[in-house]
Amino acid sequence: MFLVLPLAGLLIRAPWTTLPQRLTDPEVRTALRLSLQCATLATLLCLLCGVPLAWLLARVEFPGRRIVRALITVPLVLPPVVGGIALLLVFGRRGLLGEWLDQTFGFSLPFTTTGVVIAEAFVAMPFLIIAVEGALRGADRRYEEAAATLGAGRWTTFTHVTLPLVAPGIAAGAVLGWARALGEFGATITFAGNYPGVTQTMPLAVYQTMEGGDLDGAVVLSLVLLIVSVAILAGLRDRWITAP
Repeated sequence: MFLVLPLAGLLIRAPWTTLPQRLTDPEVRTALRLSLQCATLATLLCLLCGVPLAWLLARVEFPGRRIVRALITVPLVLPPVVGGIALLLVFGRRGLLGEWLDQTFGFSLPFTTTGVVIAEAFVAMPFLIIAVEGALRGADRRYEEAAATLGAGRWTTFTHVTLPLVAPGIAAGAVLGWARALGEFGATITFAGNYPGVTQTMPLAVYQTMEGGDLDGAVVLSLVLLIVSVAILAGLRDRWITAP
């Protein structure tokens, strides 16, 4: 009841009579499209960087592994606004790497759509890494050993044996990361700003509408985000994530 009642409140208080008109608002469609695009790109970035890192943590013994794992999970408990400030200090125009990027390539990440993707990937990647690392630790390594005895190299074993074994874990991590990226607010508004059509995702649009005193509008945006999240997560779970 504690988890369901707040969601039911959105359905009960939603302005159903004006809902179609509000949903056809170009700003709503733009914010929704931007949210879906950025969350998907952030998830792809998490997969690209997170799967190899999860494999490293699960299969390779090296000094300081516990420290590395602890640092990776910091964004789980770090306030998102703090994460946004940290990203600014690194990728801002006067940041550790941002100044070099700006002077060398004329490329700036803050307050851009790419900055939204970076902020969302920063907060979402730990979810994927934890899920994939757990799947790797739980996978039966006898299949990998059998492939090695049959002459398969490390890359062939990884792509043809290990990845299929942990595919449900990767899918679960990707879904969790995508959902976290879709709902990201604090790091996004701090690092990328809140510019309609450029960096204003759905959570930021909800905040701005609420601040403007339009409660019904905020409820509509929240309802859209809730429906999209539940529909996609339910669909992905039925297809990709095996039940325990």
